[in-house]
Amino acid sequence: MAGGLVALLDDIVTLTKVAAASLDDVGAAAGKASVKAAGVVVDDTAVTPRYVHGFTPDRELPIVRKIAVGSIRNKLLIILPVAMLLSQFLPQALPYLLIAGGLFLSYEGAEKVYEAIGGGHHAEEEVAAERGPEFEKSMISGAIRTDLILSAEIMVISLSSVEDEPFWTRLAVLIVVAFLITALVYGVVGIIVKMDDIGLALAQRESTFSQTVGRGLVTAMPKIMSTLTVVGIAAMLWVGGHILIVNVGEAGFHWPADQLHHVEHWFGELVHGGFGGVLSWTAGTVLSALVGLVVGAIVVAILHVVPKRKKKDAAAH
Repeated sequence: MAGGLVALLDDIVTLTKVAAASLDDVGAAAGKASVKAAGVVVDDTAVTPRYVHGFTPDRELPIVRKIAVGSIRNKLLIILPVAMLLSQFLPQALPYLLIAGGLFLSYEGAEKVYEAIGGGHHAEEEVAAERGPEFEKSMISGAIRTDLILSAEIMVISLSSVEDEPFWTRLAVLIVVAFLITALVYGVVGIIVKMDDIGLALAQRESTFSQTVGRGLVTAMPKIMSTLTVVGIAAMLWVGGHILIVNVGEAGFHWPADQLHHVEHWFGELVHGGFGGVLSWTAGTVLSALVGLVVGAIVVAILHVVPKRKKKDAAAH
């Protein structure tokens, strides 16, 4: 009896050690996967604040919270099952899904550029000023749709870094990454959108230094939000273009990815040392964004410009 109890305790200790080692492996793999997806995380963080711009301060954090909840649902209920099933049974389909996502992001970014140039952007600002519940709902839905594409890219990049791991390890890593990335992105977004309130609180303190910093934050926030809007649009074009280039190559047409690699290599060789790497990355980013803009502009033309012209021609006749 005693011997059996000791043997059972030994088994429990052994299983505990195995479980701890497995958790360590999952943690390490999740950290590696998160770092690999860092570029898209930055884009996600830059894109999201523009969906909160223009709302009253009391609605900012609730909107961010709703988008964050939608992001978790995207990752766990939509992307995770699809990614795991495809990676297990049909891994060759993943590039085509990402190409569709790249097209959507390129379209979203190019549409914003078109609105800014064509005047549609001002109409949106006029509606935003009303800040009605229907407009808020539409902005949240738009943010969650965009997040779906960015989250898919994050999850697939993370999956690619652990594709040789067993099924359950891959599943655990992606769940950890989903919560970790969502908390990081929307935590930072929450801080960004409430920075002006933090500035007001600091400006009301007795310390001269706090007042100076607070007034500086309040003054700077409109410019920061405008800059983030531009960065967010550029990020959608960059990520959308890059997704298209890379995954068109994964689908079998390697020329765009080869050209991107050649351009990055050429710029990287211009200057030796760390700055060469920065120059290479910048060239690749600009080229990816241009691809996203061109492809997105074609989709915008198909969906907006051509139908509008046909309506005008029909009305003229």
